[in-house]
Amino acid sequence: MPRIDWRSDSGSAVAEFSMVAGLLTLLTLAVVQLGLGLLVRNTVLDAAAEGARHAALADSSLPAGEQLTKQLIATAIGEQYAADVSASYGTWHGQPCTQITVTTTLPLIGLIGVQHGLEVTGHAAREVLD
Repeated sequence: MPRIDWRSDSGSAVAEFSMVAGLLTLLTLAVVQLGLGLLVRNTVLDAAAEGARHAALADSSLPAGEQLTKQLIATAIGEQYAADVSASYGTWHGQPCTQITVTTTLPLIGLIGVQHGLEVTGHAAREVLD
């Protein structure tokens, strides 16, 4: 019967490759998911700011700003992310402004995630004609 040498490295490359490849795959997917979450956040924030700028114009209104925000979000990432959009007048650093607030899904696995987990607000200085 042949004698087994337990100190040999024979066959260990397959096991090491499997462990390292699994870890690197998991790390890569986590970085991609973080990038997707930041993309959704930045897209929704930009749409809210653009809607606030539109609603702040002297010849525009809050519903027009909400509609533009919903349209931009639906075009960029999907209609389900544009479900909860609200607009209001307020003050920002002591100045009158228009605020558009978007509450949407925070993506955790792909585009699936926590409902109402992400809330962003866009502000714009109001134009007034005196």
